[in-house]
Amino acid sequence: MDCIFCRIIAGEIPSKKVYEDEYCYAFYDINPQTPVHILVIPKEHIASADGVNAENSIYVAKIFEAIPKIAATAGLANGYRVITNCGDDACQTVKHLHFHIMGGRKLPENMG
Repeated sequence: MDCIFCRIIAGEIPSKKVYEDEYCYAFYDINPQTPVHILVIPKEHIASADGVNAENSIYVAKIFEAIPKIAATAGLANGYRVITNCGDDACQTVKHLHFHIMGGRKLPENMG
């Protein structure tokens, strides 16, 4: 499989790691949209939110258990936004489920 996020997890492509456990890997986005912009990805390849099912939903649960720890480590004490894009119309550019943790400043209400 030629998935950039799978290759990052495998260590084939460098990243600035923030967090890792047996279910997920988190790293800084190379094109940050906010002062703090971290991506959290499952270690199992799931193409998008549409691919979450009973067999792999444990990865999403574990990601959401890790997100508060990741946000706290990044200093996001005043809040943050968690976003996932699903499909072409939502501008999902990498077809591997991922969650953006965005913060570090007051975010606009209409930012998606």
